[in-house]
This record gives sequence, structure tokens and C-alpha cells, in this order.
Amino acid sequence: MGQASPPATGPQPPPRRGRRRPGRTRFRQALLTAATVVALTAAAHSTVPAPPPAGHAPPTAATLRSVYAANRANAAEAAAMAAAHGDVRRAAADRALAGRDLLAFDGRGPGRATEVLGEPRRADRIAVLVPGSDTSIDTYARFHRAAAALYDDLTRRAPAGTRVAVVAWLGYRTPATVSTTVTTTARADEAAPRLRALTGRLRALAPARARVSLLCHSYGSVVCGRAAHGLDADDIVLVGSPGTGARTVAGLRTHARVWAARGGGDWVAHVPHVRAGLLLATVGFGTDPVSPAFGARVFDAAGAGHSGYFTPGSAALANLARITLGEASEVTRA
Repeated sequence: MGQASPPATGPQPPPRRGRRRPGRTRFRQALLTAATVVALTAAAHSTVPAPPPAGHAPPTAATLRSVYAANRANAAEAAAMAAAHGDVRRAAADRALAGRDLLAFDGRGPGRATEVLGEPRRADRIAVLVPGSDTSIDTYARFHRAAAALYDDLTRRAPAGTRVAVVAWLGYRTPATVSTTVTTTARADEAAPRLRALTGRLRALAPARARVSLLCHSYGSVVCGRAAHGLDADDIVLVGSPGTGARTVAGLRTHARVWAARGGGDWVAHVPHVRAGLLLATVGFGTDPVSPAFGARVFDAAGAGHSGYFTPGSAALANLARITLGEASEVTRA
């Protein structure tokens, strides 16, 4: 930073019309560049060929392995089609998914996938990760890393005899970070029924004693907020959340325990917490989830940045694992 200018000693002329401040100009240029990248990426997604999803009924304990096999084969076929089309990045992402356990896979457009780490048929504790904006098959590797970090931490912390599973749910078309869509609940409203259906299927697969916790990041917390009523979950955890669309926890109309955290390095702290009707859309997501007015159980995320809640060894990840394991008394509060 440069030296401060001396204070003005007299009336100053008004700024010239049409003059732009350098910082504001750079900010606008950055937004324009990001928006262009998002638009080009979306256009590229629409042209990558992929097979339709494998057709199968919702998985049961008896059919789970065959469902995994069908989705792996579908992802492998999508990888071959993407490679033939010349999209090396998508082919690599599809190929990686073809080696994993998938409850669902759709390689068309930005793509959707539901990956399972662990064994849900025997799990006592199940965490479902709900991602935020700009998550797609092309960026899936970072989402998988978050799920894997949580699974490793849960496995290490779980008491003897307690089995765990993590489900990484890219089950909706996430909005772009630089877009008008990310400021409304439209995508979340579309995703909510799918998320409720997923939790229902997990309940049918898992033992009756199993606890299901939803860990909802960024715009994913809007999805969880819209799905909360009728969602069969024990915990709903909001991290890096811009809001849920509800004023208070009571407004979510859920029997689940609702938790919230925001790291000290998270830029979402600067997002205005408003909700207003504009023409044909409602913009904003209401009350700050970590504020006393919202009423969530606020826990410590230390200095986590917006993408740092699942960093191995972090306070945020440790608390997410404790919540998933049902160890509420061990969760460190903010």
C-alpha cells in the first residue's frame, strides 16, 4: 500500500463525470472475465457427447452392487465419448468416476454424480455432502477430495464398532458463482425434491439405527434450506452459507438439529444478508446463519476460507466429523 495523501485544506471540485476509479474498473473487468469464462464453459458442456444415464430402479441392499456396476460402465462410456470428441479434461473426470462406487451418474451437460465412500448398507453414521456453485463433473476432483478428507477423518475418529459412510451428492445443476442464478433460490428449489429422495433411499439402505447428517456448503446450504421440510435427516450443517431462504431455524420447519459455521477467512461474510422480491424473482437468502437471530448451533471453523472447511487437520473438519458421529458435546463452539 502506498503512503496516505495529505488531507484536503479547502473545497474540492466535484469529480469529472465519466471518470472511473481504477479499483472499480479492475473489479468490473474481473467480473466480465469470470462471466465470459463461465459462459464459454457452459457452452462447451452442452456440446460434449455422453450416453443417457443407466436405467435402474432405486438401489436396494440386494441390488446395490449391480447399480454401482451399471453407473461405472456408464461413466466409462462417457469418458470414451468425451475423448473421441477431443475433450481431454472431461474424459479424465469421467474416467476417474468410472473407478468409484456411484449411486447415480449422468455425463451430459455439466453432469451429475452421486458417489459413495464406505458401505451405506452397514453404516451407523452417514454424511451427505451438498456442494455449492461451480461444481460439475469437470470440477468434481475438488469435491471428491472434500468427501475423501471427511471419510478419512470419520474413520479415524469413529469409536470401535461404528461404521461410517460419506455420500458426495452432485445431484443438481449448480449455479455459476458469477451469475444472477446464484442470487436466487431457483436452482435450490429444483434440487430440493431430489435431495429429499436421496435421503429416503439412504434410509432404506442403511440400518434402522443409522444417523444421517447433511453437510451443506455455500449455495448447497440454500439447497438444504429449501429441502429441510420433509427431509429425513438428524443434522443439517451449514458452512460458508449465504443464507437458507429462511429467517430463522424455525422457518426451516425441520426436526433436524441445525448447525452453522463460517471461517474467519471466508469471503461470504461480506455478502449482504437480505431477501427481496424483484420483478419475477426473489433475490438473496435472508438471515445470516451464524447470527444469534437465526438460532442455529454455531460451531468453530477457525480461520477457514470459503473452500477450506474440509481441509485435513482443520478445526472445521474435526467439528464436521464430530457432528456426523453424533458427538454433540465434543463440538467446539465459536
